[in-house]
Amino acid sequence: MTNPIHPLDLALSLQLNSDGLYLGHTQPDYSNMVGPFGGITSAVMLNAVLKHPNRLGDPVSLTVNFAGPIEEGPFTIEAKALRTNRSTQHWSITLFQHDGQIATTASAVFAVRRETWQSTELSFPEKKPALTLARADTSKAPEWTRRYDMRPLKGLMIDGQQSDHAPDAVTEFWIQDDPPRPLDFLSLTAICDSFVPRIFVRKMGRYPAGTISLTTYFHADTALLSTQGTQHVLGLARATRFGLGYHDQSAEIWSDQQQLLATSHQVVYFKA
Repeated sequence: MTNPIHPLDLALSLQLNSDGLYLGHTQPDYSNMVGPFGGITSAVMLNAVLKHPNRLGDPVSLTVNFAGPIEEGPFTIEAKALRTNRSTQHWSITLFQHDGQIATTASAVFAVRRETWQSTELSFPEKKPALTLARADTSKAPEWTRRYDMRPLKGLMIDGQQSDHAPDAVTEFWIQDDPPRPLDFLSLTAICDSFVPRIFVRKMGRYPAGTISLTTYFHADTALLSTQGTQHVLGLARATRFGLGYHDQSAEIWSDQQQLLATSHQVVYFKA
């Protein structure tokens, strides 16, 4: 008996065609209010580079620009290596729909990691362990939220309900793929976008909003990610400024062993 394909791996599945392009298809398991969950879009674009035969090393950063809505259905991704140096590689990635219309663009930096001096200036936020907390009820939230086991500590705003009424836009939660799946660069990329727009949290309600651009920085290598297994990771998100129709949003993802795995920064449009 074969094991069923994990919903994340199904959503990230890509097939190489004769033109050197990758063909994919959106999956209803990761649907958002409009189109697919942005985290799954980011992850599938990263996957186009991870699967590329000319790829060098592992991801260091990924910037995704959501140029337009992605409709449910097939899509095509083109991944181009713009320059390859001795230990770094720069990529351009484009997602097309409808006979070549650009829906999303991205750039990525890959590199061969090496041992160096290390220091983390952020401190691990000591929190209650994941399994001592109740799982968030996502039954009335967009479909993609049901692919995660979220254990809120503060400021988780799903479907108009906030777990804490603090006068800021901070969210803290433990999160894990559901069903559990070993953490890797793809699942980490998706998790980095698992925080709702900060305007939802700050004003404690739903407003028209959407990510315009998202950059993820990977601070872990393959070896470190493999030690995480299927355990929950700790996520924190905050904003620094709301105004003129946009707000920023920064996030941190920590392992349960107090290792900083990734940080992300994005800009979000909103109407409120």
